Amino acid sequence: MQAPYSNTKATLALAKASFRSIMRSPSAVVFTLAFPLIFILVFGFLGGGGTKIDVAVAPGSDLKNPIIAALEKIPVIRLSKNGDSGSINKGLEKGDYDAVIDVEKNANGVPAYFTNVKYTSASLDKGNILKSVLNELSYNLNTQNLKPTVTEIRASTVNGRLYRTIDFILPGQLGFSLLSTGVFGTAFVFFSLRQNLVIKRFFATPVKRSSIVLGEGMARIGFALLGALFIILIGHFGFKFTLINGAVTVINMLVLATMGVIVFMGFGFVVSGLAKSESTIPPISNIITLPQFLLSGTFFSIDAFPTWLQPISRALPLTYLNDAMRKVAFEGANLWDVKHQMLIMLIWGIGIYAVAVKTFKWES
Repeated sequence: MQAPYSNTKATLALAKASFRSIMRSPSAVVFTLAFPLIFILVFGFLGGGGTKIDVAVAPGSDLKNPIIAALEKIPVIRLSKNGDSGSINKGLEKGDYDAVIDVEKNANGVPAYFTNVKYTSASLDKGNILKSVLNELSYNLNTQNLKPTVTEIRASTVNGRLYRTIDFILPGQLGFSLLSTGVFGTAFVFFSLRQNLVIKRFFATPVKRSSIVLGEGMARIGFALLGALFIILIGHFGFKFTLINGAVTVINMLVLATMGVIVFMGFGFVVSGLAKSESTIPPISNIITLPQFLLSGTFFSIDAFPTWLQPISRALPLTYLNDAMRKVAFEGANLWDVKHQMLIMLIWGIGIYAVAVKTFKWES
């Protein structure tokens, strides 16, 4: 007696075949892994050490003094002692140097030294940091071995986690990878299946339409999660990307990645339904992906955008995925702590799949 037809087996078989197809697709590998990894490598090598303040020491400055000696011990300060006046002035104008310092001995003896500092308007933020450093340095040197007459200041330092550039960039690139996989991958695959009459052939079999969608969806989610795990591990072990709770953080990030790629696949279904030919898929997909890639805090915080642009940025689903990823990875938030971001993504998912139901076509 013949065994009854199993749509579960059909779904798994479709998922397996689709996954193999994705692994053999150069475009899928490029958008999911290559592009994000290139950006991670660039920002990982260029921005892994936090803020540095470049200070030039003026020619003729006294070098054997407690001010220069103290500055050399401060990790955030990078002293350059070999420049001439011309190159230093040009460096100040271009922002290559954040300030120039000239320490001269006082012939009268008190104070022992005069410290002259010239800042540049090309680097005001770092100049302000240097002012604070010099003020504290001056206070410490001037009050050494003296008892305070009014009050005693007892200072302490809180040890915080170093926030590297990679801690901001990697979640953004991970979000970009999921967006590209969900939109481009889904749109091209279902349009191709429809145009090549593959779906029509499926209809001649007992396989259900839901099995087709689920099989393709499972393959795409599985590939996206493997890509996400690879990116996270490369970032962590290669560039010290912060995973504050270790494996728990990774699992939470993968849960968010799953939710993100499911939402973005909805956009892919809409594109595949709207596209009239394969050549129209990239333009329509770019209309969806580029604004999110540029405005959702992938490279820069949306707080740096003009005020009128920030509400648009905060309306995009990728913004909330990036924000949730960063909170989970660096701040140690759990999924309940990012429920607001997940709720916004859920609302986007419900809305976009409602549109997909109206626009998606099974046959040409």
